[in-house]
Amino acid sequence: MSLAIAPSALAAETIGEDAALCAAGHGPAIQVNVLGLKDRTGEVWLELYPATQADFLRPDETLLAEGRVFRRTRSKPPVSGEVAICVRVPHPGRFSLMLRHNRIGRDKFSVWSDGAGVATNRSMGRSKPTFEQAAVNAGPGVTVVNIKVQYLRGLGFSAID
Repeated sequence: MSLAIAPSALAAETIGEDAALCAAGHGPAIQVNVLGLKDRTGEVWLELYPATQADFLRPDETLLAEGRVFRRTRSKPPVSGEVAICVRVPHPGRFSLMLRHNRIGRDKFSVWSDGAGVATNRSMGRSKPTFEQAAVNAGPGVTVVNIKVQYLRGLGFSAID
């Protein structure tokens, strides 16, 4: 679920290459309030994909070569406090988002250490999230979404409570 509210109403520190866009309330953009970080190591990544199951989580090089929507913004999390990350979108509409806590600094996702999250906040269990779990409708301004980061716990991924 997404919610369009004034970014100034939030107490989180907004990070990422597009942070100024969300801080100024200029869109279209999506601000993700990052909930449940395990720690403040590494980087937080937010990736914007096209609104199709076939394109969700496809390699960025492939999507860009085909002229498809893809954008990644990344930043170190602040040492304390609430965290939000902002990504600009090319136009209002439906997209999919993947949030990643890249804790050890590898370009490839590590199931053993990294965290991930999608807009529905449903447990990902032992499988990759689906487009439906990651879909977000972006409006003309700044659309705000809360995403809980999930980490490997036991046999699957779930949020830390």
